[in-house]
Amino acid sequence: MSKTVMERVPSIKVTDKRDGTVYELDFNREAIKFAEARGFDTEDVAKYPATKFPELFFYAFRMHHKNLARSQTDVIYDRLGGFSPQFLERLVLLYNQALTANNVVESDEEMGKNGDMEVEL
Repeated sequence: MSKTVMERVPSIKVTDKRDGTVYELDFNREAIKFAEARGFDTEDVAKYPATKFPELFFYAFRMHHKNLARSQTDVIYDRLGGFSPQFLERLVLLYNQALTANNVVESDEEMGKNGDMEVEL
């Protein structure tokens, strides 16, 4: 029996119109571990949006732009001048997708391709 393949939530792209730099916001396991090691919890974003949304925004750069400092992402955050509820929702979806990614097996066939360990159930 194979699990249903879930559609991946697309990353967010932010383009700096001054120099053409494109930033891709997304999460992977390393980015989640980085955030968790600093005590981040997505449930706090709704409770403390002024503090926690910029923090989530910073962590979203970790996957593709690991060398950007928090001070740099804060400048980008300020330059964007505001965010829609859909933007925040997408960041949380991306975070949660990465958080659960290792717990979902796409299919029995895919499982066999992912390494040299075998699981029997």
